[in-house]
Order: sequence, then structure tokens, then C-alpha cells
Amino acid sequence: MGCFIKKDNMKKNCICFSSLFISLVFFINCSGQTSDTANQKVQFKLSLNYNSNLNYYGRTDSLRSSGVFPLAELWFTPNFYINAAPIFVNNKVSKFDYAGTVATVGYQHVSETWITSIYFLKPFYKENVQLVQAALKAQAGANFTYLNKAIDFTLGGDIKFSDKIDFGLTGGVDHLFKKQFSDNSVLVIDPSIYVYGGTQQFTNTYYKHSNFLFFPGAQQQVSENVKKFNIISYEISVPVVFAKGKFMLLFTPAYVIPQNLIIVEGRPDLSERGKELFYVTLGAKITL
Repeated sequence: MGCFIKKDNMKKNCICFSSLFISLVFFINCSGQTSDTANQKVQFKLSLNYNSNLNYYGRTDSLRSSGVFPLAELWFTPNFYINAAPIFVNNKVSKFDYAGTVATVGYQHVSETWITSIYFLKPFYKENVQLVQAALKAQAGANFTYLNKAIDFTLGGDIKFSDKIDFGLTGGVDHLFKKQFSDNSVLVIDPSIYVYGGTQQFTNTYYKHSNFLFFPGAQQQVSENVKKFNIISYEISVPVVFAKGKFMLLFTPAYVIPQNLIIVEGRPDLSERGKELFYVTLGAKITL
């Protein structure tokens, strides 16, 4: 008995955190660490950000798009916030076209030894937008970072809702370098290594032959729904933040190595496009 195996995507199921969301979370964490948490006033923050290669942890659209995303944040307290980021995509076909908006409601607590972050994220993408992460309908998760002078440890988990429900895990280490200057400005450099895992769902289709002795039997097509937990990607990044007063600048070079790509045989346009990828996130933020 022999078989031929083909793997089909189930509408690009979401597998792990998007790079865009990680950048936004880091922005928020740094803001919380460098601001005066004793200030209980409602704060409104605006930022403008650029990503040189929009990707879903190494998985990209066929056009390898870059993106610009302004971010508006409303902090009711130093812990509770909502934000929204409209995304404008730039590639050889479209010039800064509006792709959709990602909105987040979250809780964050920063102490001397822990950073706790809990969030619910809801994307509002346009129909037929050519982004791998556009399959995501909603995401909820939590991250916990243990801080110490040697190495910080992060562990997190999430639930992603698309056509199916997927689960993800995040683990990482980093070391924070912080320099305070005489004019009260701060420079933060945070070399980090992260690994992302999650469930992948796809359909295995193969043809089963029923043989009797030397006589070929009937051929039958068999399809099986498969759900596996895999390592999705590894990422190395070096976020750099400069903050002074109510103004902040961000520069984050990152190198991502995707794992366990799902390939659709004969349909490269539907496959997860992914390979080792270098990209940069730039941003500027002001607190009003």
C-alpha cells in the first residue's frame, strides 16, 4: 500500500504573536519603566512607527511589504490602557494603502522584580488584505517577566481566534542596559532572544491503494485534519530606546528564523512564505 501526501492550509491559521504586536508591547513596557508611575492622571500618548518588513514571525506576504502605523494610547491609570494602531502597507503594488486597525485593551504592572502584562487584541483588517496576519480575528494572552541584574526571563501564553482556535507559548531572555544622563534623559538597550511556539492546523490529503496479491485495487482519497504544536520561530533583537521628558525614540533591529513552515503542494501563492529575515522597527512617541 502506498500513499501520496499533500498539505493544505486552513486559511492561514494564526500561529504566534505578530511582530507588529511585539513592537507595540515593548513600547508600552519601556514607557511604563521610564515614566513616573506615581502619576495617577489619565495620560494620552501618540507615536508614529515604521516596520521595514511586515512579517508574522518570518512569514510574509508575497510582496514583502513594509508598514507605517501610528499608535494612539489612552492610559486610565499606570496599569490600565487601551490603544489603537491603523496600519498602512507599502509595497511595489500599493503605496501606503490602509490595511486595517489593531486595537488592544490591557493591564500592565511593573515592579522591581516583575513585569506582568495581560491583554486582549482585536484586529479590524480590510477584506482580501495581503498580510499573513490578517487571518487573525482576536487574540488574548498574558506575559510574565522576572527581572534581575543578570538576565531577565519571560514566559507567556496566548489564545488566537481565526477560523480555528490556536494556542501559543513564548519564552525569552534579555539583559537590560540603562544609562541615566544628567539632563534626566535615559538610554535603554535590551538585547533579547525569544522562542515562539504554537499549534498549527492543516489538512493531510493522501491517496490510499487497496492491493490484493498482485492485482491493483481501488484508489481512495483520504483527508485528515491535523493539529500539532510546533516551534514557530526564533528571534534575536536589540531594542534601543532614548527617552527624555515626554518624548521617546525607539530603534529595534531584529533577526527572525521561522520554523515548521506549512507548504501547499503546487500552490506557492498559498504557502507560508518564510526564511531567515532581518527587519527594523523605528518609532517616535510623545506623551500629551
